[in-house]
Amino acid sequence: MTAKSATAAARATVYGYPRQGPDRELKKAIEGYWKGRVTADALHRAAADLRAANWRRLAEAGIDEVPTGDFSYYDHVLDTTVMVGAIPTRHQAARVTDDLEGYFAMARGTQDVAPLEMTKWFDTNYHYLVPELGPDTVFTADSTKQVAELNEALGLGLSARPVLVGPVTYLLLAKPAPGVPADFEPLTLLDRLLPVYAEVLADLRAAGAEWIQLDEPALVQDRTPAELDAAARAYDALGSLTDRPKLLVASYFDRLGDALPVLAKAPVDGLALDFTDAAAANLDALAAVGGLPGKRLIAGVVNGRNIWINDLAKSLATLGTLLGLADRVDVSASCSLLHVPLDTTAERDIDPQLLRWLAFARQKTAEIVTLARGLGLGTDAIAGELAANRADLTSRVNSPITHDPAVRARTTAVTDADGRRSQTYAGRAAAQRAHLGLPLLPTTTIGSFPQTGELRTARADLRKGRIDAAGYEERIRAEIQEVIAFQEKAGLDVLVHGEPERNDMVQYFAEQMTGYLATQHGWVQSYGTRYVRPPILAGDISRPEPMTVRWTTYAQSLTSRPVKGMLTGPVTMLAWSFVRDDQPLGDTARQVALALRDEVNDLEAAGTSVIQVDEPALRETLPLRAADRPAYLAWATEAFRLTTGGVRPETQVHTHMCYAEFGDIVQAIDDLDADVISLEAARSHMQVARELAAHGYPREAGPGVYDIHSPRVPSTAEAAELLRTGLKAIPAERLWVNPDCGLKTRGWPETRASLENLVAAARTVREELSAS
Repeated sequence: MTAKSATAAARATVYGYPRQGPDRELKKAIEGYWKGRVTADALHRAAADLRAANWRRLAEAGIDEVPTGDFSYYDHVLDTTVMVGAIPTRHQAARVTDDLEGYFAMARGTQDVAPLEMTKWFDTNYHYLVPELGPDTVFTADSTKQVAELNEALGLGLSARPVLVGPVTYLLLAKPAPGVPADFEPLTLLDRLLPVYAEVLADLRAAGAEWIQLDEPALVQDRTPAELDAAARAYDALGSLTDRPKLLVASYFDRLGDALPVLAKAPVDGLALDFTDAAAANLDALAAVGGLPGKRLIAGVVNGRNIWINDLAKSLATLGTLLGLADRVDVSASCSLLHVPLDTTAERDIDPQLLRWLAFARQKTAEIVTLARGLGLGTDAIAGELAANRADLTSRVNSPITHDPAVRARTTAVTDADGRRSQTYAGRAAAQRAHLGLPLLPTTTIGSFPQTGELRTARADLRKGRIDAAGYEERIRAEIQEVIAFQEKAGLDVLVHGEPERNDMVQYFAEQMTGYLATQHGWVQSYGTRYVRPPILAGDISRPEPMTVRWTTYAQSLTSRPVKGMLTGPVTMLAWSFVRDDQPLGDTARQVALALRDEVNDLEAAGTSVIQVDEPALRETLPLRAADRPAYLAWATEAFRLTTGGVRPETQVHTHMCYAEFGDIVQAIDDLDADVISLEAARSHMQVARELAAHGYPREAGPGVYDIHSPRVPSTAEAAELLRTGLKAIPAERLWVNPDCGLKTRGWPETRASLENLVAAARTVREELSAS
């Protein structure tokens, strides 16, 4: 590519950046505020310092236009709810009394007030707070946060672009508020919402914004003609405003499809499109509409969701193809860099030969800047970077870590019979009831118990050599003893060992399998102040030795009640890792499934009668386009069955899913052929139970009655009422009683109280059933 004057000013930008800080300073400040150790003023100062540091780092790296408004104390969709004044009635008093306390009440709830529902942000592991809307919702503009953060960036002398969730996506993500008929469509509120957006745009223009980014990722999903018409009306209205900045509409995570011509025709000033996995589709669609004459195109050619280095030559070729399709072409990542860790240079334990394959947010920023320079000045200007990049890509292709002949031979030898239980569910259920002897409405938990400060300190002490392995294991044994004793006293029917030895439900297993890389500082936000370190799935997968058998059998030795073996399923092992991009996902899933199958079989051989294989990511990983879903669900359900298909009929297989919309995958849940499934249901008021019933789901299910993502303790009466609601959809002989999810993030006092109330609720409803 030679230099072209038309692209000499190609700009580098990003849509968003990790919020937490190099040492998760934001998490520490927020949790300190919740515990009363940090004042509100100190929290605001810490947040402002982090924002300024991020913007300066981006500008120093060569980013020409920094994003503002993407920073959040909890969630950017919740921030949008505040911006448009859609505060639920139950939270309005708290907001009036104290803005910050009211904000966190919406996110986390209080003992007296339930929080907003939380679910997955499209097909990522980030969670957002679901707006609650109804026909009586009144929107009012509050641009305070957006204007203040823009002013901070402008005050540093930076070119800044505010980023907002677009009005169409906001409404499509919303749900009917409690008490509003389920068939209410929030998108009918669009004409009421647009004047509020117009007011916010005017406020930002007055504050000095030249461009505004309106994120519309919902438009990469399959959309009805009415929804596409709503998008057209929205951007005709906003684009026709006289008092507004230039409008950039951004989509990401997939191809824009039928929405692209709608946005291309709208009176907006630019589009931002994903040109990574969706490159070919978006290129073809853009050419089909005649490009974007007179408009700006931001090309997302660096993958914002994975951690592999970019193929710079390939991206430059894509950018070169785009030059004739827009008035100007600028360069970015495919989406916000929120979804990747901060900086590879913090990693000290990864082999330098492998580290060269990786790019976190800072390295992706450098790639974006390099590509913008190459686009504007020609390949000669980045010849050194291109040569180094080619060498790094070649080293990965030729590495022995990416190809294990024994693993590949075993995977090739898999047959359909390997993924089938030896008896149908009806026969298995009878064998399991006889073997386990559980009561009606059996009670259990999802797996993890509170990870106390003492446990985290013990893990850190072991890692740093302050205690030896024997001392650490004694601490773990003591914790398991306490967890088992509590569960027996509380009256739970199927127990768990509490997982005190596990740092994370994916990382723990990844660290014991070949082919995975673990990071020390690769933190990524999952929700609020919950950060995870996704392992990196770099090569072929196998399990050298048992991973969970020792602690599960120890726990079982302490009680006569059944103790569940706890594993993370193959799809979740992929979804919550940074997965390899050099082979089909289905092939990788099959490798992980075979490794987990070995563990399942070893647990059963050691006497474990109940084995739970968690798949919370099954729905999350569902492709955004319906046409892509059958192929995904085929390999995803096959991988689960391959994991569990080798056990005896009397061994009860559980699975668990949480915080996603399950209605459109009930058939896939059925296809897993698990004996029992537990699902999140407390915040969504047992919606999933009704969805299972509508499908005719024939197996046992435990829709959660305890929302573990809130510090509030549900009363016995509240849990019992949820159970009664569940019984309207699921027969008592197939209904389990459990929390929504694991208890790792909760404290012991609230855990004890909540589980005692849960058991009491089950007892109450059992008595009602026996009396009826």
